[in-house]
Amino acid sequence: MSTARETIDALLERSNALGADPRNTNYAGGNTSAKGTDTDPVTGADVELLWVKGSGGDLGTLQEKGLAVLRLDRVRALREVYPGVEREDEMVAAFDHCLHGTGGAAPSIDTAMHALVDAAHVDHLHPDAGIALATAADGEALTREVFGDAVVWVPWRRPGFQLGLDIAAIKQANPQAIGCILGGHGITAWGETSEQARENSLRIIREAQAHLDRHGAAEPFGAHDPSRAVLPESERRAKASALFPVIRGLASTDAPMVGHWTDAEDVHEFLASEKLASLAELGTSCPDHFLRTKVKPLVLDLPAEASVEDSAARLRELHEAYRADYTAYYERHATAGSPAIRGADPAIVLVPGVGMFSFGKDKQTARVAGEFYVNAIHVMRGAESVSTYSPIDEAEKFRIEYWALEEAKLQRMPAQKPLARRVALVTGGGSGIGKATAQRLVAEGAHVVIADLNLDNAQQVAEELGGPDKAAALKADVADEQAVVDAVREAVLFFGGLDLIVNNAGLSLSKPLLETTAKDWDLQHDVMARGSFLVSRETARVMIDQAMGGDIIYISSKNSVFAGPNNIAYSATKADQAHQVRLLAAELGGEQIRVNGINPDGVVRGSGIFAGGWGASRAKVYGVEEEKLGEFYAQRTLLKREVLPENVANAVFALTAGDLSHTTGLHVPVDAGVAAAFLR
Repeated sequence: MSTARETIDALLERSNALGADPRNTNYAGGNTSAKGTDTDPVTGADVELLWVKGSGGDLGTLQEKGLAVLRLDRVRALREVYPGVEREDEMVAAFDHCLHGTGGAAPSIDTAMHALVDAAHVDHLHPDAGIALATAADGEALTREVFGDAVVWVPWRRPGFQLGLDIAAIKQANPQAIGCILGGHGITAWGETSEQARENSLRIIREAQAHLDRHGAAEPFGAHDPSRAVLPESERRAKASALFPVIRGLASTDAPMVGHWTDAEDVHEFLASEKLASLAELGTSCPDHFLRTKVKPLVLDLPAEASVEDSAARLRELHEAYRADYTAYYERHATAGSPAIRGADPAIVLVPGVGMFSFGKDKQTARVAGEFYVNAIHVMRGAESVSTYSPIDEAEKFRIEYWALEEAKLQRMPAQKPLARRVALVTGGGSGIGKATAQRLVAEGAHVVIADLNLDNAQQVAEELGGPDKAAALKADVADEQAVVDAVREAVLFFGGLDLIVNNAGLSLSKPLLETTAKDWDLQHDVMARGSFLVSRETARVMIDQAMGGDIIYISSKNSVFAGPNNIAYSATKADQAHQVRLLAAELGGEQIRVNGINPDGVVRGSGIFAGGWGASRAKVYGVEEEKLGEFYAQRTLLKREVLPENVANAVFALTAGDLSHTTGLHVPVDAGVAAAFLR
């Protein structure tokens, strides 16, 4: 007999192996379990336990802390007090009284399936091939054809205690069976060893896929429509970038959303197919799918070659119709006890020739929603290839989407951070103030695009901040107009749009008037004055298209109002930036875009500017050692404190986190108190 440690290790190994392959199950989809014995710490006697993946976990990355651990005798005893299918939701709370020990994950709705089935190891998965059979109009007959009596058909039933009882009865009545196909949903398999359970799961998936491959129609989605064929890559990316802010704004009507764009081959095959409209209207079937994608997508009904302007106008019309349709769906099925409508905007928007746009509260949620819709495309293809795609009906979808248990799960989620759902672009974000600002924005919930002339630095910062689901990097020469246009287009493709711009890119050359060349002057004005103008212009276009408002922050300088020695080019360009703040605040206020500035002074530590020779120049001007320049600057302030990059980042946060929602055109000094630079 295996020890508890061996049972847990085998379960985790099996779970990770199954979850690592998207052909077996989708992200955070499905669950696995194992039964075994351990010592009761109170009595010292052996106790029979169930280890099962807890609510919300992902098989591919499952760890022991993600398992719920329950006493089997207590879970099985719930059969005697089960009040029937009309009250089965009460059983989820009862699982809490069956837990063994402390810690571990919360039991999921599928716990009964794993506990009640008489097998030591149970897998419940959502493979595309399995769901294709599960959603076929003649799925029961196909299951017999593919598997004989080795796999049993289970008609659709919402996940819960009754489904666990049903599968347990089927297992008992069919001792030869290795698993079952759950109508409209997925598969469940079992075994007496962990390896046997895994092999039975994989056998069902392999044999289902082999049947689809052998017997499936060559064009399950019907004829190819060349008017909706994929555009060449450059055109596709350009159109995606132009439309993304418009679509994001529409998808954010009820609540701000972050976006993800997919132009995978599978998506374009579907978009250019004869059956696009009819299949998209049927929506997804597996609960894990439509809980993330909503019951159906919004589909742009224009050819791929339609102009951006025509496409945007039609999307606005279709969005209005989508909201009305979703509201009607809610009203058709809502009861007095239903949760309030959670928003009527689409989570998936399909644009022929361009791809799929998916949305969620953050990048990961948006990306996963898109991945789930790709799974749904695979399911529809498989079902249509051998039968007719027939998902669960609308009423059942509503019962799950607005399930009290699902609502309770949403209510348990932690409060969002102040900058959640916002997308920032930080220029010069690879070092110094820009890096500190990017770090603070991500810490407060924002998604950040780090733009820097040094791409290696930008990529390193993005990686440190959590990678592509939180931060992205791109190379940008802000002095080059086309480079700025291109960088903003690429920035939009990362997260769907832009909400918060930090004009931070800069450099400085410290020279007296007679030694300052025209080249010195032009370089500093090109990077900071011209660069800020170009970035503000191009990002303002995005924010106006989104119609979600936004923030533009200029990192100016104390020198914009203070006349220091040997600094004509730098200080003049900082004064230019400072006045851009006032001008743009006046111009963009009607679009709810706030423009504010920050005036730092003497940010020596971590500064790319000071490390690049500026520090040595200023130290020479003031007659101090370069390594003591920060201390020198601190001593000339009222607070006698050195200004650090994070102090400037804190000011960016203060201006953009919401408490100063009615402030625009302001300059905030971050100089530890330089009286000569007081704003008047």
